[in-house]
Amino acid sequence: MPAGRFTLTYYCTPDGDEPVRRWIFDTLNAHKRRAVVMGLQHILAERGLAVCATEFGRRLGQGLFEFRLRYDEAALRRRLHLVGQLSPGPSRRDPVLLRVLCHAHGHRVILLLAGYDKGADPSRKRQQREIDIARRRLADFQRRERASRGY
Repeated sequence: MPAGRFTLTYYCTPDGDEPVRRWIFDTLNAHKRRAVVMGLQHILAERGLAVCATEFGRRLGQGLFEFRLRYDEAALRRRLHLVGQLSPGPSRRDPVLLRVLCHAHGHRVILLLAGYDKGADPSRKRQQREIDIARRRLADFQRRERASRGY
């Protein structure tokens, strides 16, 4: 994988909603929000699709992969050797088990399609529902991309 950062882009519905951004900033508590934002910026944006070769990712097939986060902000800082580079957040025991469903698009772009708190609902049914949502959003995104190019 070539050096350089990836651009993270939120899937946007035809009416302008960005479901993953809304999930992160309107649904998650501050503790989980800090963790997912740090993970997206310092892991996914650095590694892109190569994240699937680590504990932080898994390929789902049909153009989807899952960004997996199970560390809070403090633990991520330690794992990424960022201690001292970022201000320490409050220490909490609130477990973090978050998933963001993604698609590698174009040149070094990662499209964020869906996200959910697996710790709040670890069922296979919930996981499959989120994957289905991400697949529908990806199909919609691709359909609109083709239409904008005149295909």
